[in-house]
Amino acid sequence: MKLDVYKIDGSKSGEQVELSDSVFGIEPNDHVIYLAVKAHLANKRQGTHKAKERAEVRGGGRKPFRQKGRGGARAGTSRTPLWVGGGTIFGPRPRNYREKLNRKVISLARKSALTYKAKAEQIMIVEDFNYENAKTKEFANTLAALKISGKRTLLLTEGNKEKVYLSGRNIPKVNIVEANKASTYELVNNQILVLEKSAIKQLESTLN
Repeated sequence: MKLDVYKIDGSKSGEQVELSDSVFGIEPNDHVIYLAVKAHLANKRQGTHKAKERAEVRGGGRKPFRQKGRGGARAGTSRTPLWVGGGTIFGPRPRNYREKLNRKVISLARKSALTYKAKAEQIMIVEDFNYENAKTKEFANTLAALKISGKRTLLLTEGNKEKVYLSGRNIPKVNIVEANKASTYELVNNQILVLEKSAIKQLESTLN
């Protein structure tokens, strides 16, 4: 698959880039995408949730009223889960939600996500961003020139480009990630995938 390369000002550079079929043209596997996204979201959970159960709630040591003669149900403590202020039945406990996937599964999931993006024509190639200073306005002007302003956008850069990241981090719906570190969740959770020209080789070498 060949795609045009765009300049930062939004015009076509006249150059085309060939995307590798081994990364952008495979037979996609929906199940591994599901596994990778599920693992990504699970690994983001802190797992620090906690509710006090009956034995952990303070108070309730004295029998609240006599056993017989009131016409109501008997009660041995005021901290029963049936009463306000009582413990929680089977409340959440701290736990580790982390899920582990094999490297081949992770790689296949990313290639499947990229293949879907290529089929949907949601990939755009741009020349490398070389900002001298971190300027949000300059980055916003680039998005407007490329006609993707306001869209949920993922920009994949070659390596760590701090000035590019600082320029775009405050813009809503924009996410900037190093090409070799992009997760399957990030690859599918966007409307348009923007690739720096130099990031394509890095992405392909990582996934192959």
